Amino acid sequence: MKKYILELFAKAANKIEYLKDAPIILDVPKADSHGDIACNVALGLSRALKKNPRQIAEEIIASLDPDANVITKMEIAGPGFINFFFSPGYLARIITEVTEKDSDFGKSDRYKGKKANVEFVSANPTGPLTVGHGRNAVVGDTVANILEWNGCEVDREYYFNNAGRQMRVLGDSVKHRYLELLGEDIKFPEDYYQGEYITDIARGLLDEYGDSLRDEDPEGKFRERAESVIFADIRGTLERLNIRHSVFYNENSLYEEGRIQGLLDLFNERGLSYHKDGAVWLKLSELGNEQDKVIVKSTGEPTYRLPDIAYHVTKYERGYDRIVDLFGSDHAATYPDVLAALKELGYDTEKMKVLIHQFVTILKDGGIVKMSTRKANYITLDELIDWTNPDIVRYYFNNRTINSHLNFDVDLAKKQSDENPVFYLQYAHARICSIIRTVNEQELKASHDHLDLLVRDEEIRLIKKIHQFEEVIAEAGENLDGSKICLYLEELAGLFHRFYTVCRIIGSEKNLAEARLALVAAVKIVLRNGLSVVGLSAPERM
Repeated sequence: MKKYILELFAKAANKIEYLKDAPIILDVPKADSHGDIACNVALGLSRALKKNPRQIAEEIIASLDPDANVITKMEIAGPGFINFFFSPGYLARIITEVTEKDSDFGKSDRYKGKKANVEFVSANPTGPLTVGHGRNAVVGDTVANILEWNGCEVDREYYFNNAGRQMRVLGDSVKHRYLELLGEDIKFPEDYYQGEYITDIARGLLDEYGDSLRDEDPEGKFRERAESVIFADIRGTLERLNIRHSVFYNENSLYEEGRIQGLLDLFNERGLSYHKDGAVWLKLSELGNEQDKVIVKSTGEPTYRLPDIAYHVTKYERGYDRIVDLFGSDHAATYPDVLAALKELGYDTEKMKVLIHQFVTILKDGGIVKMSTRKANYITLDELIDWTNPDIVRYYFNNRTINSHLNFDVDLAKKQSDENPVFYLQYAHARICSIIRTVNEQELKASHDHLDLLVRDEEIRLIKKIHQFEEVIAEAGENLDGSKICLYLEELAGLFHRFYTVCRIIGSEKNLAEARLALVAAVKIVLRNGLSVVGLSAPERM
């Protein structure tokens, strides 16, 4: 509809000079009485032309020459809006387009030929994935889906952070539990990893090696086994949500390849670093940030900033057109340091998009479930999946914007009722499948021959909502926001449920029944496609 109107304006610009450079902004009115598409161009031109916007709107309408079979009415509303009303027959053409494109409806070539790197999860292999990691995982995978639906080639990347103090603590935590299992009186440090999984790993080593590891360095078999077991567990959990990374980048390789030292040398050569109190500092205050930061501690160990900068340099070297990072809110104050350094080194930081998601609170049995990784009283992502199911977890993590705190109500999520948006959406799809099975028994079939019979308000609203799907996916590709897709699907399902209570198929005149069947079949396609973008299944029976 918008494309058709833009073509009308382009032709009208040959008659009215001031339309040639005028920004034509088209919106979908909230009220049906305001038409199908609204344009405020007359208001925007009013000051420059020194004319009343309603007068300008009249001139524009007079210059437009729409097909009467496409646009049935154009009217001026309020201070100078131009409202366009499309014919039911023209609107219904989308049903045929949806049917023909089927699983490709909603896809575009917007980013064809472009390649993106989406890095997400990247949890340190020090314990099971928690619900916080779960939000990161689901949103990251959905962002990758959205980019792919817009024609982009995407690498899903996991930054395997297995260097630094936390890994040493992990190895030593396992050794402490191992020695406890051998009967030694061990004082377990307060800040060590205390989850039951640590004891399980230690028990596995005891079963395999007996007491021969008493003098083993924690950095040896203890750390190696913990890292291996935990990361296998992480990958298994992600598999349950149908999340698979194509690239695993190992932090250790940055040291092995000399990238860390090379970056330090480069900062030094450019006068971007200095020594103070035994540490190496990066001159971030000269790069637009508030203050300088330590990049190598006095102990000689790099802070996270140094390997993170080196790691992102590799992303640019790999030739990505878009680089997307997904972090928790605890990174909100720190990622700008990495961006500032990359920009100073000459990399185009406009290619980068950093998405920050807020924390998750789990509500269960009327209360808040408290979480702390090291104290091991957290809720794992596996537990959340067990309590609900993968579809529910993916939807709940997607249906709110990432910059808002998420309250995940497990009791509500498990309800088989309209209160639960996952049930509401999947039931709409299953209901349509049931309708199609039933009408097939009645020897009715979807037909596009009489779509002009679809004129009731409930039918037109449903058709117009289908029209919006491609634009919703395109906007999601621009904003990398899956929550708008969820909102759209809920609105589509709501319109379908209302349509079905009013517009019967079986019992209607045959041509009308078959046109309505074509409509619901198109709704089924859009629901299925939309659910697939956010990573949900579309059940045919419930």
